[in-house]
Formats: sequence, C-alpha cells, structure tokens
Amino acid sequence: MHDDPITQASGPARVAEPGEGLSDAELALAARNHGMPLEALLHDTTPPGLHYVLVHYDIPFVPPDSPWPVTVDGLVRRPLTIDVAELRSRPAVTHRVTFECAGNGRARLLPRPISQPWLVEAVGTADWTGVPLRDVLAEADLSPDALEVVFTGADHGVERGVEQDYRRSLPLAEALQPDVLLAYAMNGAPLPPQHGYPLRLVVPGWYGMAQVKWLRGITVVDKPFDGFQQATAYRIRQAKTDPGEPVTRMAPRALLVPPGFPDFMTRTRVVHPGPIRLRGRAWSGTAPITSVDVSADDCRSWTATMLGPEPEHPWEWRTWKLPWIATPGEHVLAVRATDAHGRTQPLEQAWNLGGFANNAVQRVPVVCLDG
Repeated sequence: MHDDPITQASGPARVAEPGEGLSDAELALAARNHGMPLEALLHDTTPPGLHYVLVHYDIPFVPPDSPWPVTVDGLVRRPLTIDVAELRSRPAVTHRVTFECAGNGRARLLPRPISQPWLVEAVGTADWTGVPLRDVLAEADLSPDALEVVFTGADHGVERGVEQDYRRSLPLAEALQPDVLLAYAMNGAPLPPQHGYPLRLVVPGWYGMAQVKWLRGITVVDKPFDGFQQATAYRIRQAKTDPGEPVTRMAPRALLVPPGFPDFMTRTRVVHPGPIRLRGRAWSGTAPITSVDVSADDCRSWTATMLGPEPEHPWEWRTWKLPWIATPGEHVLAVRATDAHGRTQPLEQAWNLGGFANNAVQRVPVVCLDG
C-alpha cells in the first residue's frame, strides 16, 4: 500500500519505516528526474541537459507551431490573452539565475521522507530570457483588492489522492519584483520540453517549486491561495497535524567540484598526493554570499576560501577556490557558505516531514593514493 499514491490522501507526507529501503516508486522518480553532475559546477551556466530536472506529472507535448495562449484574469480590469509570439516581440530581458529544488538533500534524512530521493545535485544555473511579469500585470490593470497571483501550468496529475493542475501563487509584492520573468528561452535557445517549453515562470531566489513550467494561466486573487502545492505539499512541518511554514527562498549552500576521479559505484574520489585546487559554487536566495569555508578533516577545522568576483547578476551562484595539499590516506572534504544576513550552513540537516530547505554542508570522501 505504501507505493500507491492514491491511498496517501490522508496526510501531507509519509516517512520511511525503520529499515525500509527505496521503493520501486522512488526509483522510478529518480529515473525520470535527474540532478546536475557535480563536475558541471565548472560551467558558469549549466547546459540544459545537465541542469537538474523535477517534473511532478507528465511533460506536456506542445507542437512547435503552437501559439500557446496565456490568460491573465481574476481581479484585473483588463483581462488579457497573450501568446508566446507576442511576448517574443517585446523587448527581451535576460537574468542569470540559480535554481535549486526545495527537496535537495532529503535522501539523507532519517527517517527518510518518501519522495524524489535527492542528494545534493538538484541545482543548476541558466540564462533565462523573457519579459517582466510586472509589465504584463500592469497592462491587465490590477484591482486594488489584489493580494496574490496564481500561476497554472499545463502539467496535470494526481498527488496524494488529489487530482490537480500544477498551481502555485506568489504574494503580489513578490510577483511585482522587476526580475520575475515570463521566460521563453534558456541559455539563448527556446526552452527544452523538460524545462517548460514554451513558457515558464522564473522567480529568482525562490526554490524550484515556484518556477511554474508550461505556464498557461495567471489569475489575480484577493485571498491566500489554498491549492495543494501551496497549502499542503510545500510546507515545513514536523508532523501531519502541524500547519507548518511555507517553503519560499533558498537557504545558503556551497558545493564542491569533486576533486580527482571517482570510484564507479561509490563515487568516492581518488586523488594523488600533492597540490590540488579545490573549487566550486555558492548561492543564497536572500542575500549575497560573503564567505565560503572548506574543511579537510570532516568539519573539525575550517579554512576560508578565496571568493570569485561578485556575480554580475544578483541571483546567480558565486565561485570560490582554495589550494589543498593532499596527503596519503582517507579524507572527508566539506564546504559551507555564509550569506550577508549571517546565515551559515549547518553541519547536520534539520529534519522536517517533507525534507524541504535542508542545506547541511556537503561532505566528499576522498582517498589519496600512497605514491
């Protein structure tokens, strides 16, 4: 019964029983979705095929010549229907934005939340091109009673017994931020199907669940949206009866490009003795990254890294590097980031029922060969 999603409508989530291994359903999710190989951190912008992907339901089939009308309705004085060709005819804006899945890291939680079993690779950075959402909302002429903006995707399915379109909302103040985009291109090319072709929402700084793909409807409302993905799914709660807090902006995180070369099965890294340049990326959804520290002794001591230049775009990851002298034996490298609000990654993941917004330090086992 555990693997049947239709039977799980009574609660917001389930955790694994003691000793319960990965189910066929979780393995199927892991096969459909994929993380970014950590060596791809070397790219300033992640190639679309390497960027992480999470698709809740099916990838909608959209013919290349589809006009794809998007409606803007609800509490507006001038309801609109705009197609992608019209959006492309407008002055374009491009933002480089780092996305991270809200469930990144949940696979290592105990007890394990049953969902997409992410480790730390659910991330990517791309150049997103489109038009500012606030310009379209201004054309629609918002009612004074407007409170939130609801976004509806074309992906449709069942989640914990609830049949639904994928829908999320933003508070009006967030929706009107100048860098929120209706995006039709990724890294200078049309959106790939798995990334929302032909149109998606881009909300810089927020976790991936806010970036509604295959966008077909924008509705302005005068009360908090209570749809499944807002009120049930993406909440940080300790128990099913806990109303919880909504998942919003990304917590600070740093990732290390794994040094050396990997063991095929365990992915343990193998290096030779001598100097090695450690490097990676760091980001936060609320404030610039101000420091990144690395440990070579499993978090017992830390060394400050050298940060790269401040990013041109405020919502993209920042580079860091540090020289390290590898000595024969086993090591555990770790990396942690701190942002301008003083938020630092914890050494251990804080547990919650959905496994959301976990940003514990990354640990990378390394074996240095003797000679």
